Amino acid sequence: MEGSAEIIDRQISLAINGLNSPVTDFIWQVFSFRPLTFVIGGFITVFLFVRLGWKRALIVLACTLLCIGASDQLCNLVKETVGRLRPVHDPWMMEHGLHVLEEPGKLYGFFSAHAANAMCIAVCSLIGFRADKTSRYRAYGICMIIWAVLVGISRVFVGKHFLGDVLVGWLAGLALGLLFGWLARWLIKKLVKSPSV
Repeated sequence: MEGSAEIIDRQISLAINGLNSPVTDFIWQVFSFRPLTFVIGGFITVFLFVRLGWKRALIVLACTLLCIGASDQLCNLVKETVGRLRPVHDPWMMEHGLHVLEEPGKLYGFFSAHAANAMCIAVCSLIGFRADKTSRYRAYGICMIIWAVLVGISRVFVGKHFLGDVLVGWLAGLALGLLFGWLARWLIKKLVKSPSV
């Protein structure tokens, strides 16, 4: 028997998903498009090397990649353990008019790897940039968090995740981003003695 929280999650997710138009459909598909993450990652990598110098940049980049790997593996483990259907595979959601913009994909969707990965990239890289004491990177942090939020919410709009999947994904990404970001800062303090470039 389904709990009230799951019913509410379905209803809210369906309401969000129903706010669609050809223009917004295109926008949400862009944010859900995984290769966009690689493009953003490329810009972050260049920015890291320019602002931190190669030693610090390599440490932050390695920790960010480890963070993404950990996020993906945790997400896959939880999906298979919890076994919550994606909205596109949920008969109730389909019967009530779920707007689907992507192929159905795998059966289970809790929690969202897109949301978790985007948030861990944002948080881990921001903490890494703080190794550069010449700037606070406030604008960068705001832009990255907004990007991570839009990536996560896009998954509801394209019909691949419930809002609950995305919220938990953001929390998992935040926790992992903090963990690996702090690891990057610790490694920089231990291994790199020269001032940042």
